[in-house]
Amino acid sequence: MPLKSCINFIIFILPIFLFAQVEEINPPDYIKTVNFGGDTEETQLPIISYGDYVNLEFDALNGNEEDYYYKIKHFNFDWTPSVLVQSEYMEGFDNQRIRNYENSFNTFQMFSHYRLTIPNKDTRRLKVSGNYMLYIYDNQGELIFTRKFMVYEDKVGVGVAVKRSRDIKVIESKQRVELLVASNGMQLNNPYQTVKAVIIQNNNLKSAIKNIKPQYTLGSDLVYKYDSETSFGGGNEYFYFENKDVRRASNGVQYIELNDLYENFLFTNASRANQPYTYYPDINGNFLVNNIDAANNNVEADYVWVHFSLVGADHFKNKNIHVYGSFNNYAIDDSTLMTYNAERNVFTAALLLKQGFYNYKYVAVDSNNNVNEGLISGNFWQTENSYKVLIYYRELGARYDRIIGFGEGNSVNITN
Repeated sequence: MPLKSCINFIIFILPIFLFAQVEEINPPDYIKTVNFGGDTEETQLPIISYGDYVNLEFDALNGNEEDYYYKIKHFNFDWTPSVLVQSEYMEGFDNQRIRNYENSFNTFQMFSHYRLTIPNKDTRRLKVSGNYMLYIYDNQGELIFTRKFMVYEDKVGVGVAVKRSRDIKVIESKQRVELLVASNGMQLNNPYQTVKAVIIQNNNLKSAIKNIKPQYTLGSDLVYKYDSETSFGGGNEYFYFENKDVRRASNGVQYIELNDLYENFLFTNASRANQPYTYYPDINGNFLVNNIDAANNNVEADYVWVHFSLVGADHFKNKNIHVYGSFNNYAIDDSTLMTYNAERNVFTAALLLKQGFYNYKYVAVDSNNNVNEGLISGNFWQTENSYKVLIYYRELGARYDRIIGFGEGNSVNITN
């Protein structure tokens, strides 16, 4: 390629690389039970206050006791790379080995359990708020997986109210989120340009509504009373199972077998899209590792093959059906894809999961990887969902996006 053409190609492609949005990279099959949360939260989406801790735990099932390393990078509100250099957003350094790990004890499946806490003696402090990505590498320098997390400053008040839709066409199936951002004396210059809100349903960042600007101002407060722009499908309560004792059938487990590992066969589920809404408590897609006989769940909870089954129905027989939940960060991949058995008229899948309590649902996925959560579960305005809201602010002339406020709401007391 001539030099001039090469230079032109670089000039063309470089901005695309610099300003491309990053997505999380899922771990390989031998990395399981990635548990990522704040110091006190039981959640897979760490949204931590400035100065708090974030904890990462995962199991490596290859039995090699490999070394793993981590790096941290800062991003803009839309997950494009930030222009800040490391010394501007971090005190200390990263690219350090994860030193805290234990080997499994008294389990059929051998594994090593790794734990990382940030800040630590090497990465002493994250100096600014905003979006961050945690990168995990092996000892060959190969990227294993990534996870997003957010650090916020408690500068503004964020009121969150969950309402029924005002659109009569979807009033039975959607929930909308109203926001009131109280400035608390903070000067928010030109908020229609500098302030953006992100709304997250049930800790699932993949389905979040992003880049929502204030609808209008009321004194120094920002008001968001949109209808369709801040509406989510209500979905349905999650299915669940519990296998804290792998030797006997429990909640959601029909029967068990013991081969190389224990195998749990769940009761067969059916589509609820055309059924009346029925409330039963769930944990909004989350999971909790638990072994009833263990002193230390991290290394004594065993791995079990969990067999899922779903009765086929005409409206989704020709679609890709996946098992969906926080157990794999809502990822859609080959491991969660269900296989249709025409003789039995059921979709089946088997997932290797650590003992505990799990929420899950079934979703349909099209050829473009678009997820339809309501096709099988249905969408109901009564469904109990949790919502988290992040308020981003970039002052005029600033070089990065701060998160200046965080709020939470729940649809358990939804109103018209």
